[in-house]
Amino acid sequence: MKPKLEDVANLANVSKTTVSRVLNNRGYLSQQTKDKVENAMKQLNYQPNSAARQLYNQKTNIIGLLFPTVSNPFFGELIHQLETKLFEQGYYVIVGNSINNPDKEAHYMNQLLSNQVDGLIVGTHNIGIEEYNHLDLPIVAIDRIMNSDIPTVRSDNYNGGVQITQRLINSGIKKIIHTNGPVTINTPANLRQQAYEDVMSSHQLTPITYTIDFSLDFDSKLQLFKNIFKEHPDVEGIFASNDTDAIQIYNLALDLGYKVPETLKIIGYDGTAMIQSLMPNLTTVIQPIDDITTTAIQLLEQRMNNEQTNTEYVLPISIHQGTTG
Repeated sequence: MKPKLEDVANLANVSKTTVSRVLNNRGYLSQQTKDKVENAMKQLNYQPNSAARQLYNQKTNIIGLLFPTVSNPFFGELIHQLETKLFEQGYYVIVGNSINNPDKEAHYMNQLLSNQVDGLIVGTHNIGIEEYNHLDLPIVAIDRIMNSDIPTVRSDNYNGGVQITQRLINSGIKKIIHTNGPVTINTPANLRQQAYEDVMSSHQLTPITYTIDFSLDFDSKLQLFKNIFKEHPDVEGIFASNDTDAIQIYNLALDLGYKVPETLKIIGYDGTAMIQSLMPNLTTVIQPIDDITTTAIQLLEQRMNNEQTNTEYVLPISIHQGTTG
């Protein structure tokens, strides 16, 4: 019986993906791994299918988009714009919804390594995905830090945090609380918290940050937000890490008898078109999603053409002047 790729993988004690990478010279591999695979092919007299290898070495015109969730308005708008722009340039798109699932993330990485997609644009990073350490993969990150080689496109989170916090302080209030995601996630969005704490400290005010797990459901978040008001009934301002949290806090505050913005000011972050349409009175930081997606696609094409790119691309934010803060 003619040996199969799976037989080579078993004899070499590696995955089928690794064998494919050796055959197609794709991705970083140690010389020891290459030798094991090549020796196994010799022992089995394995002959790769030349037609299949030719197909492997051609472009698929498929781009993978890997993000935590499509339900968050910010990621939803990012994905929508990326898909639209990529399609206009002749690419098809596979969307991966990988929230807190490293196995799904690794699956899409393996698709890239086995030439099933030409490149990846990612907005998620579960720790321990080894393939991100390989320096020659066509990957671009949005608002995530992978390694020093994979370029990151982001908005100016620190400046956004500074502007919001200073705005609240300038309005005459002192008790300001910030909600943020887990700092264990390696994202530039954590700079918003750093900016908040820096500005508060510069005014001799005490920063108070509540960590909101990204994967919490609506009811769990509601309970956490209730705890904020229970533990700090004298809160005067809240700087929320995203607009959906800001709106949930806003509705809860009204139920609890606060008057926004008279007795409590609330400011969100992201400023997507959907949120601005549904709640135009929400004061929020606008991330330049159109520029972010355009830049990410341009960088991915450079990566696919083996062109040099910078490590980081920081784009300016703006403020939507609502009435809540």
